[in-house]
Amino acid sequence: MAKKYNPRVTNGNARRKVRARLKAEGRPCWICEAFGRPAEIDYSLSHNNPGAFEVDELIPVSRGGSPFEYSNLAAAHRRCNQWRSNRSVEEVFAIARKRKLYTEKNISTSRTWLK
Repeated sequence: MAKKYNPRVTNGNARRKVRARLKAEGRPCWICEAFGRPAEIDYSLSHNNPGAFEVDELIPVSRGGSPFEYSNLAAAHRRCNQWRSNRSVEEVFAIARKRKLYTEKNISTSRTWLK
């Protein structure tokens, strides 16, 4: 059975360098920032932890983006990167705008009814 082609590992040295650069900068998760959530990434977490650091391609590789070009890469939490899948940056911001509008509406709760 033939191995599945993964462009992220074709040039492992370049990917490791870009990953190390992003990690050294200590950038926050850009997806969490879009949704207005706390965006700090704990860079000491194990790679399989949902809050761990991952390199996210802004233009997904499946849509023609480069996994090595620094301008196409950003830091993200593992769970955020998995949620994003191959959505474009515009799609992520559109979803974030819709959710922010919904949460910013004045919704009465049972506690406010009692006042």
